[in-house]
Amino acid sequence: MINLKKIPSIDEILIQEEIQQLIARYKRDFVVGTARTIVAEIREELRAVTEEIDKNVIFTAIVDKIKLMAESVNAGTLQRVINGTGVVLHTNLGRAPLAERAIKHVQEIGRSYNNLEMDLDKGERGSRYYHIEDLLKKLTGAEAALVVNNNAAAVMLGLTTLAAGKEVIVSRGQLVEIGGAFRIPEVMKLSGARLMEVGTTNKTYVSDYAQAINEETALLFSAHTSNYQIIGFTAEVSMKELVSLGKEKGLPVFMDLGSGIITSLDDGGLKGEPTVQECVQAGADIITFSGDKMLGGPQAGIIVGKKEYIEKMKTNQLLRALRVDKLILSALEGTLLEYLSGHPRGNIPIIQMLTYSPEQLEEKAENLFCLLKARLKDNQAHINSPVLSKHKEALSSIKVITLEDMVGGGAYPNHKMPGAGVEIEFNRISLENAARELRFKNPALVTRRQDNKMLISVRTLLPGDEQEIVEMIAKLIEEDSVN
Repeated sequence: MINLKKIPSIDEILIQEEIQQLIARYKRDFVVGTARTIVAEIREELRAVTEEIDKNVIFTAIVDKIKLMAESVNAGTLQRVINGTGVVLHTNLGRAPLAERAIKHVQEIGRSYNNLEMDLDKGERGSRYYHIEDLLKKLTGAEAALVVNNNAAAVMLGLTTLAAGKEVIVSRGQLVEIGGAFRIPEVMKLSGARLMEVGTTNKTYVSDYAQAINEETALLFSAHTSNYQIIGFTAEVSMKELVSLGKEKGLPVFMDLGSGIITSLDDGGLKGEPTVQECVQAGADIITFSGDKMLGGPQAGIIVGKKEYIEKMKTNQLLRALRVDKLILSALEGTLLEYLSGHPRGNIPIIQMLTYSPEQLEEKAENLFCLLKARLKDNQAHINSPVLSKHKEALSSIKVITLEDMVGGGAYPNHKMPGAGVEIEFNRISLENAARELRFKNPALVTRRQDNKMLISVRTLLPGDEQEIVEMIAKLIEEDSVN
């Protein structure tokens, strides 16, 4: 309590040169509000302090905390993260990083006016969906295409348009939860469609669908279970069988593909997932999939299929609420153009990551290992301080290891990809503290843990990440050695 009278007033704080510089950069009200918050925090802290503290120390602490809070708030909370986990489509880390062509297209379109909804040939209003529809038709072989803000929205729009107030038949084994507690049955309910479950969890036959069809049936629905697998005593209806039944009964077949693949990844060991083109060729009338999963683009819900159904969706008033903006469309267009040009493996990050050979990954891991060793050795050679004589003891070991990586994003749930990386075992600093300190950096580094060791998978590292990792690890060890 003896220190409370030493807390400066807000007016005293605001006239300080460092605070005046903040006021020049940001709104005055923002700086004043920040100052009031910090002063209140300091006041509470000082209530519990019994020893006397110099007034200048309190003043300096307040000013420093105001500067730190103002800078951190103004910087925002969304930041770059280096993915050292080996999970390619890491949902928590934003899923697919964009291709360079997509990024440049977003920058060009975002910084200027554009022809989002203008037909430049006719000089009149056009459709925003025109920019990607033709590309999707060429790449998938579908008659028409449409894009909304995510795949759940795509399913919602399709069901609302084609099955509101009517029944949709779906196998019990396909009533999936698609992440974040969003479930196919709930999406169907919100669309106004009535869910008709057929078969059992592990076995459904085409006869189950046929027996459930009545005058209230609007759609035959199939959800590809990309985020889990049922193995053992199972049976499921093929798309060919479902399409054949649909044609016989005059009912459209709706395929929720989830993670849409439009280029073969078989030689990368990723087999078994149907491509969008295969679903189109099989005769599915409506196919929906995500833009930010196996496609490697921005978050979007992509709908391809028969023109008569897509055109109905375009006139649904719900589309206005689900539509994508110029930035998503430009990122998606840039991504699709890479597929059209025939270079997705070299230019779309997640396709490249998924198709690395074991030899390429081993080479990347060796490179990271050598960079780390050289940087840490350089530290020891150039720092002449008795404090840092402990520097060598900061690490127990560092070596190249083999790993098992994952696709992520709800795709290939049981598939483990052979990977490589660097294993670091710290000596004095705990693994938990090391991991936390690396997450606090900007960019942050997120890694894996195993047997009290830090694992950095190289599969998910982007160009330039290695050097930043080296500097981050080196600085972490330097700070630990000094302390």
